[in-house]
Amino acid sequence: MTTFNYAGQALDYTKMINRHGSPYDRGAADSYYNRPIRPHYYPEGSYHGEEVTELTDEELADYLRGYEDNERAGDHKDWS
Repeated sequence: MTTFNYAGQALDYTKMINRHGSPYDRGAADSYYNRPIRPHYYPEGSYHGEEVTELTDEELADYLRGYEDNERAGDHKDWS
């Protein structure tokens, strides 16, 4: 499935959501755990290698898309 990021660039949605540590994945995870928006990602996979906090416009758009997609889905960790 192809979707478009906020910059209007075509993205393979399936690859975005399946790659652990990607900006999209980290945004979705932050939303899921009710964490505040803090754009970052891990190029070598979640919590592997160095965390990247200076994102390109495209990476930032992907992070925010992951966060917003999860917010719209209402999928949050139940801490009870």
